[in-house]
Amino acid sequence: MKDKVVIITGGSSGIGKAMAEEFGKHGSKILITGRHTSDLDKAVDELRKKGITIDGFQADVSLEEDNKQMAIRAVGLYGKIDILINNAGITMRALFEEVDLAVMKKVMDTNFFGVIYATKYCLPEIIKNKGTVIGISSIAGYRGLPARAGYSASKFALIGFLEVLRTEMLKKDVHVLTACPGFTASNTRIRALTKDGSVQGGSPRDEENMMTAEECAAHIYRATVRRKKIIILTRQGKLTVFLNKWFPVFMDKIVYNVMAKEPDSPLK
Repeated sequence: MKDKVVIITGGSSGIGKAMAEEFGKHGSKILITGRHTSDLDKAVDELRKKGITIDGFQADVSLEEDNKQMAIRAVGLYGKIDILINNAGITMRALFEEVDLAVMKKVMDTNFFGVIYATKYCLPEIIKNKGTVIGISSIAGYRGLPARAGYSASKFALIGFLEVLRTEMLKKDVHVLTACPGFTASNTRIRALTKDGSVQGGSPRDEENMMTAEECAAHIYRATVRRKKIIILTRQGKLTVFLNKWFPVFMDKIVYNVMAKEPDSPLK
């Protein structure tokens, strides 16, 4: 990965920031994006102090023009684009029957269309360099999670898009990786949207017993180097995908019961 130019959307915190450090310490040149300038500047400053070649670009992935300008900025800074990591994402927590549809749209605009826009504008460079497109999906893209309708729908859609892209790029030697973390410690759940679009403000799960963002980033880095097609992370994640494929009705009950145990769960 030395001297490879890597764009990471949503790179100012969590898994995105951890990936910036992981790729950067192996010699990659990094451009991270984020919606909040203060968070972005703080992350860039911290990683530069660790010797990483990195810059930040304030952008909202749900806006097509921001993604176009992101690609232009990367080429202007580093002269090329080798790897795009579509990491930016938001989640939500509400029953579908109660959720404001604007919340569903916001999640889909960020998690799915954000990937479409970013990939569209980076792909010409990636094809030229026989590089890599990575999508950070989720176990929720294989198994729908109750009270996460918008999130699961966006991740299912993302897996489908990446499968199409992987097939279309087969003869162009472009690597497409679908990465599906299980529950990972990050600030995603703290920023989750509730039924009316307000921010949840806390995590309903025990973050201390989850895979860390750094562990997740290391797995994704190795999968990129090895040009793997799909990775499913954590033992729980792999088991969930396997059981859901062969015993979907049984898994409906299991998943319902697990998610209903969350504090303040909207499931009755």
